[in-house]
Amino acid sequence: MGAAFGRTVASGAVAAAVATGAYRVLRSRPRERRRRINHRGRSVDLYAGPAVALGAAAGAAVLPLPARTRGAASLAVLAAAGCGAYDDLAGADDPRRGFRAHLGALRDGEVTSGAVKLFGIGAAGLAAGVLMKERPVDRLLAGAVIAATAHLVNLVDVRPAAAAVTVLALGAPGLPGGGTAAALAAAPMGAAAALVGDDLGERTMIGDTGAHALGAALGVAVVAGRGRAGLLVHATGLVAATVYGERVSGLVRSLWDRAAPDAGRG
Repeated sequence: MGAAFGRTVASGAVAAAVATGAYRVLRSRPRERRRRINHRGRSVDLYAGPAVALGAAAGAAVLPLPARTRGAASLAVLAAAGCGAYDDLAGADDPRRGFRAHLGALRDGEVTSGAVKLFGIGAAGLAAGVLMKERPVDRLLAGAVIAATAHLVNLVDVRPAAAAVTVLALGAPGLPGGGTAAALAAAPMGAAAALVGDDLGERTMIGDTGAHALGAALGVAVVAGRGRAGLLVHATGLVAATVYGERVSGLVRSLWDRAAPDAGRG
């Protein structure tokens, strides 16, 4: 128990330190393309996104786990971050939201940044699942869980710090149990916790880059701690949430606005 707890703490601490350091470096070299207008009309930067992605990847990389597991975590997080970054930049002015809209555009011959993100993260999730599981069915389920968790965290990223708080809330219950899953979950949690203050204060936002990266990292942790039955349950719930993504996002907006109507002001 002591060694397992130490690994969990180390993972979270490294993730937090790397995320904080990367954020400071990025903010010291501001670029106009890395700014967005949020839902309240305030100009915020997007530097928290790549910062939490690097933090989550680093937190998993330092763990004394099998190379395949660490490779799966790095692949899932960095690929999800890359796809998210592409959408942050190329899809900034695209009003379409939800995978149905992007698949509809694809049927009409238009490859949107959202479609690239959807298929790119799906492929990365499957590749990570292949590294983590042995049987074909388990690999498919693992890939679905990783990709769908990445999309779920992005769906709730509709208000300041909503995605970061979601990652903390979803990851926390598994920490007391220790083990590989807890240590892997500590990485995205540490990265999210490090910048949640600036996110909530509307000085920055994690964007698709950070939301997808944190979600993918959390998905890897779920896969590490579940057998086939657990993966099937998670995959079913997550895919349903993705299908009804607009409803999920709308619910988060409503709850967040009621709970913190004045967050970020002043």
